[in-house]
Parts: sequence; structure tokens; C-alpha cells
Amino acid sequence: MVFSCPSVRKIFVNIRPLNEFDSSAIDEHDLDQAEKNILLRRRENNIPTIRNILKRLELNKTSSEDVDKLKNELLKLPNDTHPRLWTYENRPKETLLCDQSKIATKSVEFSQVCKFNNMLRMHQLGNYTGQKSYYLFGKLAELEQALIRYALSILKQKQFRLLAVPDILPKHIIEGCGMPTDGDRNQVYKLDSGDCLSGTSEMSLAGYYSNKLLKENNLPIKVAAVSRCYRAETSGLQEEKGIYRVHQFTKVEMFSICSELESHDMLEHFKDIEIDIFKNLNLHLRLLDMPPTELGASAYEKYDLEAWMPGRQMWGEISSCSNCTDYQAKRLNIKYITNEGQNKWVNTINGTATAIPRLLIALLESNQKGKYVLVPDVLKDYLNTSILTKEKLIPEVKLVKQIKSKE
Repeated sequence: MVFSCPSVRKIFVNIRPLNEFDSSAIDEHDLDQAEKNILLRRRENNIPTIRNILKRLELNKTSSEDVDKLKNELLKLPNDTHPRLWTYENRPKETLLCDQSKIATKSVEFSQVCKFNNMLRMHQLGNYTGQKSYYLFGKLAELEQALIRYALSILKQKQFRLLAVPDILPKHIIEGCGMPTDGDRNQVYKLDSGDCLSGTSEMSLAGYYSNKLLKENNLPIKVAAVSRCYRAETSGLQEEKGIYRVHQFTKVEMFSICSELESHDMLEHFKDIEIDIFKNLNLHLRLLDMPPTELGASAYEKYDLEAWMPGRQMWGEISSCSNCTDYQAKRLNIKYITNEGQNKWVNTINGTATAIPRLLIALLESNQKGKYVLVPDVLKDYLNTSILTKEKLIPEVKLVKQIKSKE
């Protein structure tokens, strides 16, 4: 399936605020192209709904209710798709970044290594911390911090600026980044106040620049953040057992704001940084150029980076990076003024520099010596050790259902 023009960017005229919205800017050709893009991505097709609302607006152009409905439907449209992906169908383009012979190596599975070395607890936690919770002990907890510090040291060398960001955000920021907050299968934790827990610091970083007009001379902007990430949906698949997919985890995120001419090169820059970070951890990697069916709503193009997990005998995603073009900028109203005085939408790019705990799985399964774990050279200075050995057992906490007070 091939279509010819960037349809969503033409359709998605400025929907903020209401008095600037012009439904007459949407024509049938744009809708046709947007529908082909939706079908290419195999997403829910809401173009018929948009067409019906447009017909009603032709009859009653003063209907603010229909305008609001149209805006909500336009918000659901996915980004356009990079032309190189049109022929991928549902298969990513794979590039192996390691020696094929190393993949056959078998090792002890992560949870067994942790059990022997007293470094992890996941059992009997449901009554007071919820399903898919975990505690990291001793050197494993230190390893988490070492990975964060290591990733930040690389990003500092690459001229990223570090921000500390909030984890509680208003829903319009999360939705502006392309993540729905309503529906039965959304991944967002919602609070009683109506605010939400952030699923990634990309949301906070994008929100920081919302309703801003930047100067072209200040682009590109490269920032990074360390945050806890909250995901409401987990998996019951056997291959995703343990801490592979959990409700909360720590992540170092990269984020960039740039011009439309810089966004693809910035995506490649993010990809190269991720590869450098993980190769130095003695991991066996493969790069996936993701097909349209695997793109989130905001992504124009996306790379996934997977590590071979020899204890599980599977590839596991440890990182990704996406070029969101002007998709988020239009929803969050982020523009830049050119040197000639013209206002344009910025482009946004995001990428994962370090995601705990999947990286712990890949590390412990790929760097074993007997029942112990060898520390990669780049982490030794952060841990002050070259090997992770058995920890002193922390007394197990047991739930007391009821304690009677002494009278």
C-alpha cells in the first residue's frame, strides 16, 4: 500500500484554541490519505466518524459541540509514516550487532541468579505493594544506580542537559504526547484529582516546553531526565515473567526539540548513543527498524534495540527511540521562530538511555562466571567491585494481618 502525501500534518491544523480551528482546511484527499495511513498501521479507523462530523458542520457551522467532537477525533489520528516503512508490512528490518555464534550461549536465568545471591524479592508482596512489585537488595540495587550514573556520564559527554522532572502530570500533557488516558486498555494510572502518573519522563520534558515559542538559534535542544515510570498494564506471558514487565521502574530518558530538517538525523544520533551505551555492557544486540504496525500514535519512525537474554533464550527489548516529527508539538503548542521571523512547529525525538529492570536481566544473564556475575569494565568505578557475589540475607518480612493492642 502506497500513499503520496503527509496527510495527518495537513489535516491537523492548529486545534488550540477553539477560535483558531478551521474545519474547512480539511479536504477529501487529505482524509483519503489519512485513512490509508491508519490502515497501514492497522489502527482503529475513525475517518468515517470525522467525515460524518464534517457533514454536520457544513449544515450548522456554529455548532461548538460538533467542533469539539471533531477536535477529539483528530487527536486520535496517528502520525504520518516514513516512506521507507511502507513496504515493511508487519515485519521489522533487523540488523544483528553481535557475533551470531554468541547467541547460542546458555546461562542461568535472572531470577535464579538473584535467588542464589539474595539480591531480589518478588514473592509474597501482593498484600502490601501490589502485583508485579519487587525489591532489589545490596549489589543489585547498587547496580541500578551504577547504570544510571554510567548512562548520564555518556549523555553529559554528548552535550545533554539534565532535568529533574515531576512524575504527576495533567492528562492533557500525557494525551498531547500521544498516550490515551481513557479506555479499557490504556496504560495510564489516574489519580482521584484527575491528574496522572507519568509513563515516561518524555511526557514531563515535552510538557516543560508546551505553549513555548523558541528561537531557531537555540535549536536543537537536548535534555535528559531520570524518573520513575508507571505503567498500569502488565503481561501474563511466561516469557515476560518476573521483572521483565512491571508496573513501575526507573529510566534515563533522552529528549530533543529540533527543526523539521534536523529530526531524522537526531533520531540516528539517539540510536547511535543507545548502541554505544549497551555495547560497552557486553550485551549481544540487534537493531529493529520498526514497521508501521509497531509504531505508537506519535511516532513517524522508530528503532527498537533488543538484547539477547541467554538465560531466557530470547531477545528482549531494552531500548527504543522515536522521531515524532511535529505530532506532539501541534498538540502541546511548541513552536520556534526562524531567523527570518517565521513561526514553525518544532519536531520532537525521544529515546531510552537506560531502562531498569530489563537491563538488569540482560546484564546478569550475559556476564556470568559460575553462579556469580562479572561487572562490565565501564561499571567497576561506580560499584567498587569486579564481581557480584552472594549477599547477606535480609530477614524476610511477613505480613501480620492483625495485631491486638495490650490493654
